[in-house]
Amino acid sequence: MEEEKKQETRSKRCSSCIEDNCNHECYVTYITGLYSCQWEGKLEKQSGRRFCCCSLVEQLFYPFLVIAFCVSVVLLFVWIETSNEYHGFDWVVYLLTGYWYFWSILLLSLFGILVVYTSLLLILGFLLIREGYELYLYWCHKILVMLVILICTFFLSILCIYWKDRWLTFGLSLKVFAPHVHLTMITLMVLLSWPVAYYLVHLEQEARFRRDQSEHHRIKRIKTCARLTKLRAAQVAIGLPFFLILLFLFVVPWGFYSPCVENKNKLGPKPAIFGHRGAPMLAPENTMMSFEKAVENDAFGLETDVFLSIDEVPFLMHDHNLRRTTNIREVKPSESYTATSFFYWKFLSTLNAGQWFIDPWKKPFYNMKPLSEADEEKAGSQKIPKLSDYLDIARKTNKYVIFDLNGPPPKHPLRSTYVRRVVDVILKSKIEQHLVYWLPGFDRDYVRWRAPNFQHVGRLDPVAELKRENISIINVDYKRLFHNGLSDYKAANFIINLYIVNEPWVFSLAWCSKINSVTTDNIVLLRQINYPYYTMTPKSYVFLWVLLDCISAAFIFAIFYFHWWKENLREQVFERTSSYTDTGSIRYKGRKSEKGEDYSAAMPSSQAGESPEPPAAPPEV
Repeated sequence: MEEEKKQETRSKRCSSCIEDNCNHECYVTYITGLYSCQWEGKLEKQSGRRFCCCSLVEQLFYPFLVIAFCVSVVLLFVWIETSNEYHGFDWVVYLLTGYWYFWSILLLSLFGILVVYTSLLLILGFLLIREGYELYLYWCHKILVMLVILICTFFLSILCIYWKDRWLTFGLSLKVFAPHVHLTMITLMVLLSWPVAYYLVHLEQEARFRRDQSEHHRIKRIKTCARLTKLRAAQVAIGLPFFLILLFLFVVPWGFYSPCVENKNKLGPKPAIFGHRGAPMLAPENTMMSFEKAVENDAFGLETDVFLSIDEVPFLMHDHNLRRTTNIREVKPSESYTATSFFYWKFLSTLNAGQWFIDPWKKPFYNMKPLSEADEEKAGSQKIPKLSDYLDIARKTNKYVIFDLNGPPPKHPLRSTYVRRVVDVILKSKIEQHLVYWLPGFDRDYVRWRAPNFQHVGRLDPVAELKRENISIINVDYKRLFHNGLSDYKAANFIINLYIVNEPWVFSLAWCSKINSVTTDNIVLLRQINYPYYTMTPKSYVFLWVLLDCISAAFIFAIFYFHWWKENLREQVFERTSSYTDTGSIRYKGRKSEKGEDYSAAMPSSQAGESPEPPAAPPEV
């Protein structure tokens, strides 16, 4: 019975060993197949101690893989942080191509795929090195990696040349997220210290081994010195950037400023909200339904765009033609590219301005909530409103109004008098003059004479010039917060309105920067924000900074010490094994020689040491 139990335990151990070996072989085959597309045969193991884990070709190509990963991560991060510009980007692409689509989301998906692909290749390469196999990246992967570099370089060049403002948005996002990114980066550096410590300690042990070899073999000393130089260079290439970045992260808060690191009692009031073209995420833009939705969501004011028809009727429209927001292509396809101001109001009033909004292929925002049946029916029947209709709803609800006035093209009857026509319409609407934020800069003297109580709004002109024109309100792009937070205008007590603010982090930045109001498409989301996001007090940030620095330094020291101890332990086991093997071989040779001497002493002299005489030749017959 005992023998049967022993056999069962042996069989179980053997089966478990077989399973472990099979699982490990499947794992190695899987990562090898993904990296090198060699599913049948394995890559070669590293032979003994080698300076590098791959051939010269792989050594030359591996930096390209690292570059592809870095540029794809940078591009993805920039694109994510500039999400506030997605709608504007889609609109620009629509102007170039004539097709409306969520091009920004498509590019976001593409950049995410590039990051996942390059990071997967890096992880697979690291796992193969850890298993002791030489790297051999499949040629198809090499082509795709170079293609990733070209794609990322192309889009980064486009951003640098044609969309420089994107980098301002990226810089603003760092002002908001920098405290959180700083703390996250320190945590990532702790995780990264594991492979860095492994390679630095491994290279150090390799250098010691080569140095010991050079002491015993003087002939190989020149080659060993060259190899030691390469090993030290590899240590510097890996360790120096790591420790410089770590040191930078440890001390960067000393020279860092973020408006979102502020005490609660020093925060300004919540910025007021202007509905950009009404509430374009809830209803078709620049329609009466859109302005009604903005009023329902407690908008401070209503923003719109004004054109004048050929028969001198001011109406609301954003684009310079009617293709995107009306059914002009169905009614008059030949007139779809005609300038907006060259139509009569009688024809404009017959166009449908809401059917495009309920078309799933033309909806303006990717994150729109679905409409109710009643809202969908109402949106599908919207018409182009006149300026007087817009002013009427603002007067009834006591809302501020601000609008861009588009000058008529040449040969229009109101080419030089369009401002006076619009002022007449505003005065006839009986809206209180202080509710009008007058933005157009043309013919301001006439406007001040006809409507002395209009609140004139300027652009980002010098402070002295704005004061000379008696302007106390400015309407600027939110990206202008990047340079100095518009501190000169706040110091001069200007009322500042930012456009277009759709993301909560931009709204939080405006709040922390003590901005008075913002213009937004996302009125529903911003009105629900009762306290700025991503804020922390200076004391809490300093406490987290010092605490995380100390903890991360202790962890990194422990990780390096563990790898050093583990490598030394491995070397000691290796030395003991080698010394035991050498001693055993010497003893075996001694015993063998002793046995040979005894055997030769017992044999005759002819058999012991002398060569036997040749046999006598056979007698001749």
